[in-house]
Amino acid sequence: MKYASVGPIATYFPDTVEDNEYLSAKFPNWDMELIYAKTGIRKRHIADRNECVSDLGVGAGQKLFERYGIDPGSIDFLLFCTQTPDYPLPTTACLVQERLGLRTSIGALDFNLGCSGFVYGLSLADGLIRAGAAQRVLLITSETYSKYVHPSDRSLRTIFGDGAAATLIDAADSPCLGPFVFGTDGRGADTLIVTEGMVRPKESAIPPRKRKRWPSSLVMDGPELVKFSLEVVPATVDQALAAAGWRREDVEIYLMHQATALLLHHLREKMGLNGDQMPVDLEDYGNTVSSTLPILIDRLRREGRLKPGTRTVMVGFGVGLSWAGCTWTESWQTLP
Repeated sequence: MKYASVGPIATYFPDTVEDNEYLSAKFPNWDMELIYAKTGIRKRHIADRNECVSDLGVGAGQKLFERYGIDPGSIDFLLFCTQTPDYPLPTTACLVQERLGLRTSIGALDFNLGCSGFVYGLSLADGLIRAGAAQRVLLITSETYSKYVHPSDRSLRTIFGDGAAATLIDAADSPCLGPFVFGTDGRGADTLIVTEGMVRPKESAIPPRKRKRWPSSLVMDGPELVKFSLEVVPATVDQALAAAGWRREDVEIYLMHQATALLLHHLREKMGLNGDQMPVDLEDYGNTVSSTLPILIDRLRREGRLKPGTRTVMVGFGVGLSWAGCTWTESWQTLP
């Protein structure tokens, strides 16, 4: 049997950048220093009007192929994670397959998961490889949450950034990923929700739990999401460790979805971890939803903090409510 191995990652961001100085000049009543203290975010990349997730995903894929000398014809399966697809149909993965020049004999699918999406994608790739259905999987995460955010929305515009990541997942002789653990609680669907623009009529849509203060299509109940995260994440870590037969002291780095700096600080305190053990990487990109984990992994590799043999636990959590975790031992060692 073969197993999934996490290979090179390439990230891609829109050219337009909105930093805190720009927002402060545009909205003088916004206390950007206070906002920064809570979010840990100084700037976000924002997709242009005609720039969509397929464009960002193709940019990440092309960058991956060019930087690491990867033949597009070697890809057996394309997994595309997004909650902001170009169209309700066709699936964005079909658009990306054609634009990246991938074979027509591959499998390609979208899956609609946000903050847990990267870990879910790794599990799907691992399953395909273990089943013998694929040897080389391209996992692309791409989001443009900014398209759901009204310009005047102080609570969301200062958090979410647009971006994409392309991750190559190859077949290996020994496992380095998993076991995987998952969780789903649809009772929290109203804590982060877009109730407009799809098939369900607005009058019968799920009402947001929180009073709508801003005209954004996206509505978020931040305090409830923080409460959920502090309950679920430590338990998910323990479940992943137990499934793998690891102890807390076996883990060198805890890789967490990069929601906000304040939330990650609370998680560190609750789990008794320091900044080296649970790194934060939000300042230059914001919360890019399904792409925060591959962005974090790419940066840690470049800083030399993720080396072959490094033991980690990875957890994605948020919108859905949905969460997923796994243990992962780094095995890739080539940087350009």
